[in-house]
Amino acid sequence: QRPVSTTPVPDEAPGRGSFLHLRAVEEEVDALSSPLNPRFGFSEFVVGKPNEFAHAAARRVAEADKVPFNPLYLYGGVGLGKTHLMHAMARHIRERDPSRRVLYLSAEKFMYHFVRAVRYKDTMEFKEQFRSADVLMIDDVQFICGKDSTQEEFFHTFNVLIDHNRQVVISGDRSPSDLDAMEERLRSRLGWGLVADIHATTYELRLSILLAKIETIGSVDVPRDVLEFLARRITSNIRELEMALNRVTAHSTLVGRQIDLEMAKEVLRDVLRASERRITIEEIQRRVAEHYNIKLSEMSSERRARAVARPRQVAMFLSKQLTSRSLPEIGRKFGGRDHTTVMHAVRKIEELRLSDAAIAEDVELLKRTLES
Repeated sequence: QRPVSTTPVPDEAPGRGSFLHLRAVEEEVDALSSPLNPRFGFSEFVVGKPNEFAHAAARRVAEADKVPFNPLYLYGGVGLGKTHLMHAMARHIRERDPSRRVLYLSAEKFMYHFVRAVRYKDTMEFKEQFRSADVLMIDDVQFICGKDSTQEEFFHTFNVLIDHNRQVVISGDRSPSDLDAMEERLRSRLGWGLVADIHATTYELRLSILLAKIETIGSVDVPRDVLEFLARRITSNIRELEMALNRVTAHSTLVGRQIDLEMAKEVLRDVLRASERRITIEEIQRRVAEHYNIKLSEMSSERRARAVARPRQVAMFLSKQLTSRSLPEIGRKFGGRDHTTVMHAVRKIEELRLSDAAIAEDVELLKRTLES
């Protein structure tokens, strides 16, 4: 069993302790940090309308001599660039000032280190390692939702760093207010500084990303019509888009076949088939909530006020129309509702589309947006 650390936590004076001891803490902080992807820099990040605000905020934090806003909270769906921006910030800060201790890791790893510290009765050392960082960056904070002990420790670590004017950067898949299983006091603090969201990609941004990717590959000729086809058809996230391009170029290189539209469709047959029905209930809920300006959590709430109930019914209707999920499966996604509730919602919206022009317009607009 490891010995219990008796070193004081730097809550009052982060600089206390001998030089050798502080050097050891710095080395431990460096060891805790996850490796950074060399391909994830600011110069490799393609900026467009869906991500320009988050990109500008990330650059401001990375280039500032003083903390501009604390914390910076980035959120968006899977594969839209949150992790890329986190790596870019960490790399840029380290390059500008190698003496700054930048600690970047996922929320899952934060929990792992905390559980390990508790197991070995070494929580004092854990606190010192994390609270001595100059910049703390936690990716995918939604992972600790519902993990009460980890949230408690993260809450105190967060407060100590903010109080000592250390930069904190957090990323998540939802806005702080929509992290339902997160403690209210922590949700509140995550929204203290600047909250920047990354929206779903547009056709123009996807095409720009593909063009930038082709420039880095260099040796393979990909016709413009193939790039435009990929940008139109693969809309789920940037990661899948780049993966599709890589598959096409790899096939061309290995087989010696020239890239054209027919070849791309053949190579990506499974990807294209999957993308046709890739619309998820979660995406529908998010888009409908944004359209009607209500909280995402209202999709699963018990509230029956028309301002909430009607958008919820619209989301259920679109879930039935645009996904292959059964009525019971849809009901479970809406707070565990019975399939008869979903059936009623579908019938209600079908009726309203015939008698209410506003509802008909809303449904058609949302449907086009989700299918684009």
